[in-house]
Amino acid sequence: MRGEEVLQLSLIGLLGFATVVLLALLLLHGFLWWRLVRSTTPPGRTRRLLTLLTVVIALLPMGAVLARREDSAASTALQWVGFSWLGVAFYLFLTLLALEPVRLLLRRWTRRRPEVGQDAVPAAAPGGGGTAPVAEVVRQDDGVADPSRRLLLARGLAVTAGAVALGTAGTGAYLANSAPVVRRVPVTLPRLDPALDGLRIVTFSDGHLSATYGGRRFERLVETVNAQRPDVVAIVGDLVDGDVEELREDAAPLADLVSEQGVYFVTGNHEYFVDTTAWLRHLPTLGVEVLRNERVPIVRGGASFDLAGIDDRTAAGSGLPGHGADLGAALDGRDDAVPVVLLAHQPFMVDQARAAGVDLQLSGHTHGGQLWPFDHAIRLDQPAVEGLSRHGDTQLYVTAGAGYWGPPMRIGARPEVTVVELRSP
Repeated sequence: MRGEEVLQLSLIGLLGFATVVLLALLLLHGFLWWRLVRSTTPPGRTRRLLTLLTVVIALLPMGAVLARREDSAASTALQWVGFSWLGVAFYLFLTLLALEPVRLLLRRWTRRRPEVGQDAVPAAAPGGGGTAPVAEVVRQDDGVADPSRRLLLARGLAVTAGAVALGTAGTGAYLANSAPVVRRVPVTLPRLDPALDGLRIVTFSDGHLSATYGGRRFERLVETVNAQRPDVVAIVGDLVDGDVEELREDAAPLADLVSEQGVYFVTGNHEYFVDTTAWLRHLPTLGVEVLRNERVPIVRGGASFDLAGIDDRTAAGSGLPGHGADLGAALDGRDDAVPVVLLAHQPFMVDQARAAGVDLQLSGHTHGGQLWPFDHAIRLDQPAVEGLSRHGDTQLYVTAGAGYWGPPMRIGARPEVTVVELRSP
């Protein structure tokens, strides 16, 4: 397939994704308008103004995505506001949805039964004047809506949802921007030589350096990695969300990483949303070795294991010549008696790793869900969301990531740095 055709398919895929996202945003804000505007205000000027406001804020998240291509103070501000609102809106939606059963139960409270002699509507008695029996009238109308009670109920639920959403989003913003937790994970590899027992691979993923993440927070991440005294540092993809010219200073702390046997990187899907080639040239100047369908020996005390790395699962569709996950090329010619640790951005690749006899795969991509309950949705595409799992004879560790994408929040998935301690049997 020619490069032009690949690019066209990539653009079509991107357009399709953007269409799905736009429809999702419209449905989300349509529901919010229904419950927070239409249900809480009578027809009139106030409702019209709030409707206009809903339309404007519905466009903010899409504007934030488009603003990623610009490097300016206005673009940064739009990204902070747009993505933050997206997080709040998501939890508003979830809270209002959870309150729907409460609303349905309390609807009976918003209706009043007609009182005899007041609300009964006169009706002609059969064969002449007068009114129908009271019992018959009551059966015809078992209650009429009380507007004041209906508005009070809707406003009460709206205030409750707003308080819950803001509290949840605020907590998520605090956690996402706090220091990463350090998780120590001992992993026994049956073929590991005792000379390598205790070797530490310090891994992190999904830094997503951008206008909303970087600076002191990334410096703190590097300091946390160095504090673990790593033998090997493994960065398993999605390091950046912008071009080298935009993020050169934010990425500079990578040069401060200290490791006995090197710092290694494999591409994630987000590396293919930017100028991939420029980053693959720039990272080695910071002391970061890029593994592209290849492996290196990690040696200590006369023993060794292979550290392999492959391109991201999406690389083949990027239009870049020669890019694409190729585990066969990475492992070609290796000694099968030597253990192999594979760096692959997406956990999805573990089936190939198992078939190839990989001992351990280190991955990221999932963010641990980032915003609960997205961790459940991720399981539809990935075999694991976070933590250590076994797939046949291959073990898989998925780190929850260090940064975030979209809303600058984390709920149910703290940012982390993982120390994988290799153990011999």
